[in-house]
Amino acid sequence: MKLYEISFRLILLGVWARFVSGFGLGVLLLSLSLSGLSGCAWTHTSNSEFISTEPAPIKVLIVDGQNNHYIWPKSTAMMKAFLEESGQFSVDVYRTQYTWRGDKLIEQYPANDGRVHEIVAEAKTDPTFAPEFAHYAVVISNFGWKAAPWPEATKRAFEQYMQNGGGFVSVHAANNAFPKWLEYNKMIGLGGWGGRNQKDGPYIYYTNSGKLKRDMSAGQGGGHGFVHPFDIDARKGAHPIMQGLPASWEHSEDELYNRLRGPAENLTVLATAFDDKKHNGFGRHEPVLMTVNYHQGRVFHTTLGHGENVYADPMFMTVLAKGVAWAAGATRTEKGAN
Repeated sequence: MKLYEISFRLILLGVWARFVSGFGLGVLLLSLSLSGLSGCAWTHTSNSEFISTEPAPIKVLIVDGQNNHYIWPKSTAMMKAFLEESGQFSVDVYRTQYTWRGDKLIEQYPANDGRVHEIVAEAKTDPTFAPEFAHYAVVISNFGWKAAPWPEATKRAFEQYMQNGGGFVSVHAANNAFPKWLEYNKMIGLGGWGGRNQKDGPYIYYTNSGKLKRDMSAGQGGGHGFVHPFDIDARKGAHPIMQGLPASWEHSEDELYNRLRGPAENLTVLATAFDDKKHNGFGRHEPVLMTVNYHQGRVFHTTLGHGENVYADPMFMTVLAKGVAWAAGATRTEKGAN
């Protein structure tokens, strides 16, 4: 097993222990993982490392508050814990004043953002939602389907942040959000639900022959079959996010989004998964990991992340961390073998 696999598995085990068995065991396991990472800066193998163009640690902001997936407060907390305990990131959370779904998990996993929060029966716009995007190298969205629009001034501020070189990471149902916000849809490249259809752009998928297809046929954007485990296949193994990862790996039980569509401008599909008809799929190789160049900004988009089990998956969290680092402007350099 490679060093990056060992270190990230130990870190994830420590994080997971905190969520299921209490803080003490997590700290013990984390101390073991960090003992093998001492002095490393994004070291994943014995002969390669990430070197960030930003001062370490990389400053990350997770924005959330309204998501149709009830797990969202816990998934935010798990992402924050894993990224911070890797030693490479500093993570804050900024939550909408009006929170939708999440139930008791909202109290169990607070944002600690100094704001007052109110649970509402229907998502509605928070006029006070105004994160200081410019203070961070990367913004991660954990919003979801039917999230209420951001205030216009906040939307313009985020567009400017991205156009000026900010980083953005879209996780799972964040690509369901904000179907009428054109610039947001350019950032994520592909989205689903919310009335998205051929007017919003092409379907993007790989054919069985390995050809990347831009399909402008009519039809809704967004869907998925049954939750099930599936294999992920790398399509751009030389990309910095994908370097060091296997050509194929098994992913935990998850929703496999299909028929996503959108502007798909400056979009690179890094990895796909086959949407098997036996799981009520469409028989296409659907994108699950993507990047988008949006003006001077960089976007990492993962369609994965439906349930709690996914955020305990070492490969999912490893790829997420690499995607966050890339969106922040990290580059990978290869050194000679020892």
